[in-house]
Amino acid sequence: MIDDETLDRQLRDAAPYIDDDGFTARVIANLPVAQRESRWLRAMILLGLAILGSGIAYVLSGGFIRDGVIQLSNFPIWLLLVFAFGCGLVVGAFAVIFAIRKTPEVRDLTRLEF
Repeated sequence: MIDDETLDRQLRDAAPYIDDDGFTARVIANLPVAQRESRWLRAMILLGLAILGSGIAYVLSGGFIRDGVIQLSNFPIWLLLVFAFGCGLVVGAFAVIFAIRKTPEVRDLTRLEF
C-alpha cells in the first residue's frame, strides 16, 4: 500500500512543469471573484424559525409542556440517568457511523484491515 504523501510526491516528480507562457496565470486572473455566501444570515433565519416554531408549539399545546416538565421532575433520578446514558449511546453510535462513512477505506471494503 502506498500512503498519500508518497503517492503525491511520486506524482509531482513524474509530471514536470510544462511552460505555458503565463497562460494559466492569465486565465486565473480573469476568472470572476467568488461571491461569499453570508452564513450568519442563514443561521439567524434558521434560529428565528426554530424559536418561532417552538413558541407556536408551546401556545398550541395549551400547557401540555408545563405538565410534562412537572412529571419529568417527579421521575426517579436513576431513570433519568438511564435515559441520558441511552441518548448518549444513540448519538455516539450515529457519530461513529458518519465518521466511518467519511473514511476512504469504506468505499473499498477489500482494503479494510481487521
